[in-house]
Amino acid sequence: MVGPGGDEVYYPREVIIKGMDILWAPWRSSYVENVDNIESCFLCNAISQPEERWRDVLVLHKSSESFIILNKYPYNSGHLMIVPIKHTGNYEELSENTILDMDRLLRLSLRALKEVFKPHGFNIGYNIGRPAGAGLESHIHMHVVPRWNGDTNFMPVIAHTKVISQNLLSTYDRLKEALSSLLTNM
Repeated sequence: MVGPGGDEVYYPREVIIKGMDILWAPWRSSYVENVDNIESCFLCNAISQPEERWRDVLVLHKSSESFIILNKYPYNSGHLMIVPIKHTGNYEELSENTILDMDRLLRLSLRALKEVFKPHGFNIGYNIGRPAGAGLESHIHMHVVPRWNGDTNFMPVIAHTKVISQNLLSTYDRLKEALSSLLTNM
């Protein structure tokens, strides 16, 4: 089998399932390879920064119970996360106020993403536990991924490459401006 970059990649026969495609996300490898060695929570670290450093750590907005942060390893432009300030990996430990606050930030995020990127749809959800895909199990977070008709095109299928059309800081600036405008007009 040929992997990204044209290198031969070998898998044991029992790993390959007929008809199943393999999603290559090489930009995530540095994170995935070191996730078990990370001693501190990057989400707690990000929200503990003074507001003047938020752009460096990709925090877009903070409310009383939760915050919005861009995903450093996005699946699409505008991929963000809504995170409770309380460090917990257990959804049941979140207070009613935190859950409502996160839902308010979800609605705000959807409005900003629609204004900036005009997506055709969204994937919204939690990955709870490593088997469910959680890269960080100890601090629950909601993913919000904008989607467009045709965003699964020939590049990932033929070239094993995912095209992210805008760099993170440009995405940050555009969403930060939209969120500020929306919050001012509420």
